[in-house]
Amino acid sequence: MKPFAKFALIGLVAAMLINTSDSQAKETTPALDATQWSYATDPYGSTATFRNQMITDEGVWVKFKRIPRVDPQRNSWVEVIYSPEATSLAGTKKIRLTYKCDIPLLIKLSQSHYGKEGDKTYAHYQTKLPASNDWNTVEVGFDTFSRPDWTPKSSVDHGIILNEINALYLTPSMTDKHGGKATLQVQTLDLLQ
Repeated sequence: MKPFAKFALIGLVAAMLINTSDSQAKETTPALDATQWSYATDPYGSTATFRNQMITDEGVWVKFKRIPRVDPQRNSWVEVIYSPEATSLAGTKKIRLTYKCDIPLLIKLSQSHYGKEGDKTYAHYQTKLPASNDWNTVEVGFDTFSRPDWTPKSSVDHGIILNEINALYLTPSMTDKHGGKATLQVQTLDLLQ
């Protein structure tokens, strides 16, 4: 066989193997349960847009536009909310997330001490992940979470109590002052025991 023909044959076989690996990877990625996913935006003008729907064949896809903070009493927000089947994160050791976000991404823990059933400050614990234009899989331990600088002094730091956490909020890291735009995609989210 001539050298050029060997080279072409090797290239063809390699391309077939790559295509086979890609299609097998897509087939083994479990679909997200749409009943566990939602989103929220403030009532002041921030928006969320989708490709027909929030959950696609590739997972969550949301393009957010967050307006700057309206005034000291009214803050803007945008977020994707994951509510696990279990009523709390009790027993969870780590969060494994495969995502794309064109700016850094915050994972916030929704803990009952701070929401409408608690002190109503909406304080929380959060961790920041890097921006990624390609699928990025990370495992995050709870030791990386902390309270944001804006947390009111009146909000008692109870520490992270997993059996009081019933949701995760995924928020592109935009500032209160400037707002901004970002696209967030989520392929998988697993709570590791």
